[in-house]
Amino acid sequence: MERLTAILDSIGIPYAYDHFTEGESPDPPFICFLLPGSDNFAADGRAYFKIDEVHIELYTDKKEPQSEKRVEDALDAASVFYAKSETWIDSEKLYEVLYQFEMEE
Repeated sequence: MERLTAILDSIGIPYAYDHFTEGESPDPPFICFLLPGSDNFAADGRAYFKIDEVHIELYTDKKEPQSEKRVEDALDAASVFYAKSETWIDSEKLYEVLYQFEMEE
């Protein structure tokens, strides 16, 4: 978690785990991150090598290539291989750019 927090700090965009509390959400851009699962390597009947699945969700109210570049530069600097996707959330009137990757504990 320390490595992930260091990456998020280096981006310079406000972030929270899963969501901001109601009334505390900053103006876009902001980031929510999740650890929705794991892909551990087993050996001798135990989790020998622990790997977390990580989602970094960048939220913006308009397309912001400069904010995406900040996230991508931070991930690249940390040598993180990621997949990227984007969607418009009509109910929130926000774009979500999702970065998915795995990170060892």
